[in-house]
Amino acid sequence: MDALLQLGMVSELLPSEAQNSETSVSEAKDYFVSRDGVKFAGTHLIIDLWDATNLADPEHIDAVLREAAIATGATILHGHFHHFGPNSGVSGVLVLAESHVSIHTWPERDYAALDIFVCGECNPYKAIPVLKRGFMPGRVQLAEHKRGLIG
Repeated sequence: MDALLQLGMVSELLPSEAQNSETSVSEAKDYFVSRDGVKFAGTHLIIDLWDATNLADPEHIDAVLREAAIATGATILHGHFHHFGPNSGVSGVLVLAESHVSIHTWPERDYAALDIFVCGECNPYKAIPVLKRGFMPGRVQLAEHKRGLIG
């Protein structure tokens, strides 16, 4: 069996073999974060942009959110953006290896609602300057929530 694994011919371990594998579940990498004596899965930012621009352009929104996600240190897996029509809003999401970035826009109100949830060592606050450059909001409201809080 070991020879087959080395050749890449067997991709799964049977339960009895998993017990004997070199890395047990307790030794697996823990992607939770420890900061200031608190352990949690990741940081979720809820962001409201008011008096913002470029909120009806799905290509622009996609580009800004991709730049913002990369600024956090995240890995983009997939993106999808839906435009509701000319001069209408956009809803979209970037699926990240570390979680997600989403947006819903109301260009008629110059308003966008975003959330950025990243796990591990990613820093969602590094996305804020990118969002400010991309959407030029007059006002930003921000709330933080630690997800998966252990203590």
